[in-house]
Amino acid sequence: MKTAQTWRFSMKEMQILPAPRHRGQLKKPTWIIVLVSLVSLFLICAYIYPPHNSAACYVFSSNGCKGFSHWLPPAPVREFTDDEIASRVVIRDILSAPPLESKNPKIAFLFLTPGALPFEKLWDKFFHGHEGKFSVYVHASKDKPVHFSRYFVNREIRSDKVVWGKISMVDAERRLLANALKDPDNQHFVLLSDSCIPLHDFDYVYNYLMRTNISFVDCFEDPGPHGSGRYSEHMLPEVEKINFRKGAQWFTMKRQHAVVIMADSLYYTKFRDYCKPGMDGRNCYSDEHYLPTYFSMLDSSGIANWSVTHVDWSEGKWHPKSYRAQDITYELLKNITSIDESVHVTSDEKKEIQLRPCIWNGMQRPCYLFARKFLPEALDSLMQLFS
Repeated sequence: MKTAQTWRFSMKEMQILPAPRHRGQLKKPTWIIVLVSLVSLFLICAYIYPPHNSAACYVFSSNGCKGFSHWLPPAPVREFTDDEIASRVVIRDILSAPPLESKNPKIAFLFLTPGALPFEKLWDKFFHGHEGKFSVYVHASKDKPVHFSRYFVNREIRSDKVVWGKISMVDAERRLLANALKDPDNQHFVLLSDSCIPLHDFDYVYNYLMRTNISFVDCFEDPGPHGSGRYSEHMLPEVEKINFRKGAQWFTMKRQHAVVIMADSLYYTKFRDYCKPGMDGRNCYSDEHYLPTYFSMLDSSGIANWSVTHVDWSEGKWHPKSYRAQDITYELLKNITSIDESVHVTSDEKKEIQLRPCIWNGMQRPCYLFARKFLPEALDSLMQLFS
C-alpha cells in the first residue's frame, strides 16, 4: 500500500490550481467477498459432513461421491491407544512371518454342533480314502454324540454351552481353532455346522483351499438396521462405525489367520462386551460381526469377502431356507455348485443387493464348497446322489 503524501500550497498557488474534481467513494466488492465466504463455508461443511446422496455428489463431480472425496483434504489420522499399538504389532508380525511349512499339509474340519451329527455317514464317504490329509474336531455344546464313522470317534474337544446370538458362539469357534492349531500340519481350517454337507469330492475341496493364500471370511458393509444399525459407540475408539462389517460366521481360513484370532484380546473384548442381544436397545450378534470387522480392519486384502458355505436367504426370514428330503435333486446341487457370484442383501429400506464375483488367483471360480441348512431327513436322498 502506498503511503499518502500531503502537499502544502501557498494561497497564491492554490488560486492558480484548477478546482478539484469530485470523485465518488470507491465501492468495495462486497458481493465477491460474500460469495467467497459462502463457498468456503460450504466446503468446510462438506468436509465435516460429506454428502451421501448420489444426486448431491454429481452436482460437484462427474464421478459422484467417489470423485468428490478425492479433492477434499484427508481426514485426520486418529492416534492409536497403547493397547491398539501393542495388538497391531503382534498381528503385523504374525502376518508378515513366513507360513509354517509342513510336509503333510492337512485341512482341519471343525464341526460346531449341539449334539449328534446327522450327516456323519455322508462325511464318512467324503473323507474315505484321504487319510492323512484332514483332521476332524467336534464341539458338541449339549449332548455327547454317538458316532458311526471312525473319523469322528474320540474327536470331541472340551466343549461349553453355546447360546445362539451370544459371544459363546465365538468362544466355541476359538476353542475349535485352538485345538486344531496344536497340530502343526493343519494348514487350513473349515468351520461347519451339523446341517452342513459337502458339495464336491474331497480332492476338489482340498485343492481349492490349499492352492489359495487367502481366507474365505464373509464380509460386507450393511448400512441398514441389521448391519451398522447394530453398532454401539461403546466400541470406540478401537472400533469405529465406519469399520463395522457383517458376514456369515461359516469361514475357512489359513493358519496365519487362525493364529491371529487366538492372539486377539482387544477387539474380541469389545465385541464380547458391546455386541450382544439387547445392547443399547438393539440386538447385535457377535458371530455375524466380530470376524468380518476384525479382518476388514487389520487384513482386508487377506480375505475373499465371501463364505464358501452356501446359505439360501431368499425367503426373507430370520433363518435361511431349510432343505427337506423332497428338495434334494441333482438340479438343486448343480445350481448351487454353478454359482460364481456371492450375493449380499442389505437390511436398509431399499434391500440393496450386492453382487461380488468369486475371484481368487486371478480367475472367477465357483463360490461354494459346502452348503447348509439340510434337515436330517435329507440324508438318504443325499447318499443316493453321492453314491
